[in-house]
Amino acid sequence: MNRSVWIKEPQEVEVSVSVLDMSMSLDGYIADPSDFLGGDDGERLHKWADLPSEPVARFQEEWNAAGAVLAGRRTAELMDHWGGDHGGLPIFVPSHRPPGPAARWGYPLVTYVTDGIESAMAQAKAAAGDKDVQVRGAYTAQRALEAGVLDEVQIHQIPVLLGDGRRLFDVLPSQIELEIVRVIDTPEATHIRYRVRR
Repeated sequence: MNRSVWIKEPQEVEVSVSVLDMSMSLDGYIADPSDFLGGDDGERLHKWADLPSEPVARFQEEWNAAGAVLAGRRTAELMDHWGGDHGGLPIFVPSHRPPGPAARWGYPLVTYVTDGIESAMAQAKAAAGDKDVQVRGAYTAQRALEAGVLDEVQIHQIPVLLGDGRRLFDVLPSQIELEIVRVIDTPEATHIRYRVRR
């Protein structure tokens, strides 16, 4: 008896990608020393996002299509955990200390993860499914790079020199190679997306 054997080809499965998405001055700052985003009104680094344009619409689509947020504790607390959700998204916060009262009892979509950045990212990716995980916060981004769990970096480089403040990449454990995957140049900002080489 002649039997046919069918071999099913493996299919590509979409998986979650973790993306650090930050506005940064040309000299590497993401905020002034008082945690404002630069300039007299404290918003210089984000003014580009308020202007109607095709690139801004594209970035807003990307942000809205995310499935989860991984945020550093300092960033999450400064933003009051975005009112308990980030546009309806679950928020994961790696921290060695328990959350404050609002995050503990009032924000059911906020999860504090006490067993490391790898676990926090794994939980965020599981919650996101096949959607991106948006990463917020410089310290957390540095730890994610160090642990090898940050996949992409999107920088909105603003044509301003702040001269002082909080740097995005202040302390890294070693050299990290990146691959440019997209550049969008506008008068307000140069938007560069990188893939982290493994």
